[in-house]
Amino acid sequence: MENISVKHDLAGGYCNSLTTYSRFLTREVKIGDIALGGHNPIRIQSMTTTDTMDTIGTVEQTIRMVESGCEYVRITAPSIKEAENLANIKKELRFRGYDVPLIADIHFTPNAAEMAARIVEKVRVNPGNYADKKKFENLEYTQDAYTAELERINKKFIPLIKICKEYGTAMRIGTNHGSLSDRIMSHYGDTPRGMVESAMEFIRMCEAENYYNLVISMKASNTQVMVQAYRLLVETMVKEGMNYPLHLGVTEAGDGEDGRIKSAVGIGTLLEDGLGDTIRVSLTEDPEFEAPVAKALADRYVNRVESQKLKVESNTVVCHPELVEGQSPTYSPYQYSRRTTEPVQHIGGHHHPMVMIDVSTENLKDPYFLSSIGYNYSAGLDKYNLADQACDLAFLGDNLPSFSFPGNLKQVYNYKTWLGLKDKNNCHPLFSIDEFNEAAVKDEHLNFVEIDAAHFNHLSLHQLINVVFVLKTSANHGMAEQRAFFVALQEKNLQVPVIIKRTYQESDADHLQLYASTDFGALFTDGFGDGIWIDAQNPDLALLNSTSFGILQATRTRISKTEYISCPSCGRTLFDLQETTQLIRSRTDHLKGLKIGIMGCIVNGPGEMADADYGYVGTGPDKITLYRGQEVVKKNVNTAFALDELIDIIKGDGNWVEKV
Repeated sequence: MENISVKHDLAGGYCNSLTTYSRFLTREVKIGDIALGGHNPIRIQSMTTTDTMDTIGTVEQTIRMVESGCEYVRITAPSIKEAENLANIKKELRFRGYDVPLIADIHFTPNAAEMAARIVEKVRVNPGNYADKKKFENLEYTQDAYTAELERINKKFIPLIKICKEYGTAMRIGTNHGSLSDRIMSHYGDTPRGMVESAMEFIRMCEAENYYNLVISMKASNTQVMVQAYRLLVETMVKEGMNYPLHLGVTEAGDGEDGRIKSAVGIGTLLEDGLGDTIRVSLTEDPEFEAPVAKALADRYVNRVESQKLKVESNTVVCHPELVEGQSPTYSPYQYSRRTTEPVQHIGGHHHPMVMIDVSTENLKDPYFLSSIGYNYSAGLDKYNLADQACDLAFLGDNLPSFSFPGNLKQVYNYKTWLGLKDKNNCHPLFSIDEFNEAAVKDEHLNFVEIDAAHFNHLSLHQLINVVFVLKTSANHGMAEQRAFFVALQEKNLQVPVIIKRTYQESDADHLQLYASTDFGALFTDGFGDGIWIDAQNPDLALLNSTSFGILQATRTRISKTEYISCPSCGRTLFDLQETTQLIRSRTDHLKGLKIGIMGCIVNGPGEMADADYGYVGTGPDKITLYRGQEVVKKNVNTAFALDELIDIIKGDGNWVEKV
């Protein structure tokens, strides 16, 4: 099939539009009987965790995954024997009536890839380790030496391309941040650009052989790196006349709430801008729990498209037309830089983003509800103990508490109620625009002004002294509307701090977390926002608080807890990842700010935990290798002693504190 020429005009630089939802149109790729890309729905996939040689176990897990919503299922093939056994797995699945396309996951072993490509509908190869090497060496390459290495890789890669062409097999070129080859690292460093160039080399080799049945991914455990890499990839592909479909995923996201929030921040940020044709949510849980999370993220954009059509058909405004398409952005979407602001109190400037929560519907006669937002009241001592995730701002509306609030927690009231307070210490007003412009009395320290993002071009405020904006939106594609507001502030050089506010009607905690992580995460990833306010109907304060801090942690804008970079397990895993992750978490979750990588095998470590402080990696049956960064500290430690040994390393480095 000939390459389809691409004439995309990316008004947003890396996407069709920065103002309205518009999905980036990609080439359609057939994977079995289920097409990917083009005008097809966003497809859902996951990966088995069973031993690939366990045919029945893998088949039964695959069936559970399909029934949970998976449209494609990936299976590891670490050697040729596992690749050959894919035929038995496929035969048994077809016998049981399941035609789900299978994907072989390949690392290091071209011969396994060549065998698998004759059996399954798609193979995934990692450019960093398919025919390249990764020894964490700083190598110097002349241009001639670099070219010679590419020619060597090309010779190893061409046989797979030819087999895929012959058998109609699709291929994913899957770059991972942590497994860039030493050759790529020597030229580009450990960067999003290096990730893109690693993939582009392999894409060009495929195109030279007139093979275009490709899907591309740029995975990382760091959401900022992951988002930047995908954006750079799209920009680079379009410049070279390509539009291959994108597989989205945050690798090693972890488990539970943290894994879901981190995945939604990375994947959702890209989906908001119309990028992504298939997604996999990588959780350290059984794989059948991944698909519902991925489907919840994808389904939001089915509704987004339909609502946009209705608005267009009714001749109503789709979004905020005041933002001119194609104008140079006031920020870089490819490199994180926080928007410059003048701090007001501890909001904005170099201070970490604030967390604000509405407590106005709580029983304000009982201080114990504050434990849900990080303030544990002791009646005996008549004092509060602060948790690491203690909310900074509490909105009380027009309701007054009958007890003294903790001094670290600022109280925010509607302006007229604040005006009537006898004691205004640590209490601050929230104004509408009209109230602020007309007010004769304002707080001499801190004033909040609520603004609808849709009105940013009609903004008329006077005496912006000690002011923090609370930015709200009611738009369906509200993230883009709020982003447009920040762009307008930068164009006007208004360095006023901004707390981002979104209101959600969802009563389901899972959907609320995913949507909030997407909407807020996209803005914080681009350096926008000095605070977060998740507003929900019938609020669960503990959920809102943990979600707020989780989003800030996932965007690396405020670190409030230990971060676990744990892989989702697969047939290569050498120990029970779920059990081990929970055990490590139980003894280290008080080490605020530390990043601990927990990897099931050498494929996913140490490379995939590239920015972890410490690593716990399976290297053989009942054997663990412990890392400090990417440095091996202890090899082949018995599993029974490995966690104690890891803690001893942390203590030896002076990074241990005792649990309170």
